[in-house]
Amino acid sequence: MIAWSDDERALLDRLCAEDPTRLLCQAQTMTGAAHGRIVTYSRKVFLPVTHLCRNTCRYCVFAESPSAHAPAFMSPDAVLTVARQGRALQCDEALFTLGDKPEDRWPQAREALAELGFGSTLEYVGYLARLVFEETGLLPHLNAGVMTEAELRALRPVAVSMGMMLESASDRLCERGGPHFGCPDKRPAVRLETLEAAGRLRIPYTTGILIGIGETRRERLEALLAIKRSHERWGHIQEVIIQPFRAKLGTRMADAAEPDLADLCWTIAAARMILGPAMNIQSPPNLTRDNRGAVLDAGANDLGGISPLTPDFVNPEAPWPHVAELKAELCREGRHLSERLALYPSYVRTLDAWVDPDLRRAVLDRVDGAGLVRDDAWQAGVSEAIPWRAPKPRAISARLAEIMRKVRIVPQDASAEIAELFNARGDDVAAICTTADAIRREICGDRASYVVNRNVNYTNICSYKCGFCAFSKSAIAEGRRETPYNIEMAEITRRVAEAWRRGATEVCLQGGIHPNFTGETYIEIVRAAKRGAPDIHVHAFSPLEITHGAMTLGWPVGAFLTALKGEGLGSLPGTAAEILSDDVRAVICPDKLDVAQWMNVMREAHAVGLPTTSTIMFGHVDGYEHWARHLLALRQLQVETGGFTEFVPLAFVAAEAPIYQRGKSRSGPTFREALLMHAIARIALHPVLTNIQTSWVKMGPDGARAALGAGANDLGGSLMNESITRAAGATHGQEMTPRVLETLIEEAGFAPWMRTTLYRPAPEERRALAFDPPALSDMVLTSVAAQRRRSRASV
Repeated sequence: MIAWSDDERALLDRLCAEDPTRLLCQAQTMTGAAHGRIVTYSRKVFLPVTHLCRNTCRYCVFAESPSAHAPAFMSPDAVLTVARQGRALQCDEALFTLGDKPEDRWPQAREALAELGFGSTLEYVGYLARLVFEETGLLPHLNAGVMTEAELRALRPVAVSMGMMLESASDRLCERGGPHFGCPDKRPAVRLETLEAAGRLRIPYTTGILIGIGETRRERLEALLAIKRSHERWGHIQEVIIQPFRAKLGTRMADAAEPDLADLCWTIAAARMILGPAMNIQSPPNLTRDNRGAVLDAGANDLGGISPLTPDFVNPEAPWPHVAELKAELCREGRHLSERLALYPSYVRTLDAWVDPDLRRAVLDRVDGAGLVRDDAWQAGVSEAIPWRAPKPRAISARLAEIMRKVRIVPQDASAEIAELFNARGDDVAAICTTADAIRREICGDRASYVVNRNVNYTNICSYKCGFCAFSKSAIAEGRRETPYNIEMAEITRRVAEAWRRGATEVCLQGGIHPNFTGETYIEIVRAAKRGAPDIHVHAFSPLEITHGAMTLGWPVGAFLTALKGEGLGSLPGTAAEILSDDVRAVICPDKLDVAQWMNVMREAHAVGLPTTSTIMFGHVDGYEHWARHLLALRQLQVETGGFTEFVPLAFVAAEAPIYQRGKSRSGPTFREALLMHAIARIALHPVLTNIQTSWVKMGPDGARAALGAGANDLGGSLMNESITRAAGATHGQEMTPRVLETLIEEAGFAPWMRTTLYRPAPEERRALAFDPPALSDMVLTSVAAQRRRSRASV
């Protein structure tokens, strides 16, 4: 018997006496506030390792007696066959189900395990879980019943999550005549200890209650309170299932009454009130086929596992719904069905604390910024085709309209709302893009711009170790895949002169933070560029380069910027921003500028009359809340200084990035997220920042075209040379000529115009040269080894 506190007893009394209609209304409001209109499910295969069990529950058809005609356990080959079929059907989860320790009751189980070479069922399950993960990539979730702490610890490295239904906290149900009589593993204290042990080991855990087996309503609530207690101690309960009893032929409870819909909904609502808004509450969709909307209205937000391959072995009479039909059904109700892993999003976001290192990369590869399963296979910088169709006009839901209204009216107080917009799914994505497009048309008309420019990355040697950067090299990396190099000042001059002859109005100069570079080096780089073309706009030096240069001279940042401006620097790229959240920066670029330092360089640049761009590099270890804070930080500075010329979303290109190679980041944003970044930036930054640029290098031609219909009004530069993104694995090319850029813009339904860096029309003589340029000559990169040899020869 569990001893309840006075507060807990009062809660039990209140919920039992609460008006059901009021209870349902409160639960619905609470669920909507925490989970919105998103309903989750897991696409999985069920692997019934054994139907043998030492318990004899009076309602169960899963457990069977040994048979000479059926093996006691699934063989490894049988398990792999099902798992491979499931992976081919795009499943992500392998749910291992089994009876409790059958070897303790059945000699046939002990003999079968011995023949397989294992001493226990749980030892065999651990072997199978690792085998399935290594051979198919499916993420194991283990429903292995009651376990000791040692047994849980042994299985933790092979499973992203585990589970066991508490079912009930009532000892009365274990008495003679009860559904759990003679079942050693169904005693509440035993099951609660397994819950506690899982919490101590930080195992993401699924549990729940089975209603309608003879318990009272108060006993149901007591079971839920027991779950809550365990979760409050350890934070490990990722979902609670409210499962209705279904009478089955051949069981001792075949004639027992089943709980009706009202009873199920009352229990779900009470669970929501006890467990709180953040908890994930599941209602199996095959058991409420005609009433799923009612159980979702009652407070459920998850529909559990749905398999395209295997049946529900616990309720074999109830087939799974087809996901496409379920998605359409929920869409008609204004809900969005989204796939999750066996690991819920909040545990994905704190992955290192909850999942064994060997499993983490497989999790990160599958998820988006919300921690849900990626809804497309698009890869920034690589994918040609885009999973997107232009949105059709549609009515905006009341909730979405309310969010966007707040973002537009009081954006500085709308960080949570902006983050919620990034989690838009289905038709809501189209609605956001349509709204952004309307704002773009209001501000920019139906014109889209680009600049003819050249990138010059004067060194790839860098003393910083940013996890996302595949461009930078150390000075000792000679002979590796990409040789460390410096560009001679004469080569910078030559490239700028060549760009000018090809119609460029801008040269963009950036490089690694070379340990031997000083502020004088950066000043000389500007001079070298101006020697090549005195009238070209020099757009150069990230805030990190500015900080490094100023530090080496012992100058304040403002003084150094003033000196660079005096030599001909025209503006700064707003790179090195990455994500303006220090917790993210501590992971991806721990030795780089912090947020305050980056913002200070931008503020100082604007103060001395140097405009800058602004950027975000997203889709790695960040989340929607970070993106929202980033946008609002830029907006705040733009209100203060007015010095940003544009905002440029830069999708993380993962392929060659060290942090991705080490399995420490996601594989970049989904296309949905990349498109939303343009659209939400247009909404959140309006009207203080007019220009939203899309990067064709990151988005690809088709992606850039789509972004023009989602709030962007600029395609960036023709580039001539692109090195940094290409080093990260991008394949969209080094140059997009003005002719191709204008064709792309026209295909998107816009009128193209060639601009300067500061968004003025490019002179006609520039345009004429740009449309008929000579071929680029070969670049000259001076390797570090060559420079060393030259230095030794001159001594």
